[in-house]
Amino acid sequence: MRALALDVGDKTIGVAVSDLLGITAQGVETIRRTSNKNDLNRLGELVTQYGAEVFVIGLPKNMDGTEGTRCELVKKFAAKLNASFPNVKQIFWDERLSTVAATRSLIEADLSRKKRKKVIDKMAAVYILQGWLESAIRN
Repeated sequence: MRALALDVGDKTIGVAVSDLLGITAQGVETIRRTSNKNDLNRLGELVTQYGAEVFVIGLPKNMDGTEGTRCELVKKFAAKLNASFPNVKQIFWDERLSTVAATRSLIEADLSRKKRKKVIDKMAAVYILQGWLESAIRN
């Protein structure tokens, strides 16, 4: 079963996909948000391209574990996603520190700030998906 991970932001959506065995996550792209319709159309293309059966959606909880306004915005987008793709299961995954981890990884790879900005959301989606995959393997 293939999964697509989404790191949903105001301006972009980072996307990652699992391999066919559900072991590793690879970055796919960063969608530049223009409208919900365009965002959903592009995600539909990716669902079809990869045969995705699950969306792993990063939930940006506060550091104390509570859900704030960012979580509400992500859940509203997830509701639109569910209406468009009712056959694709949704799982919310705590994404605290995924962007921090992705940033550290890119800095260690010696990517310039400009290049990091272009791929950070995609890399955050990779961290979200890899965390979920490793959790699913252990359980």
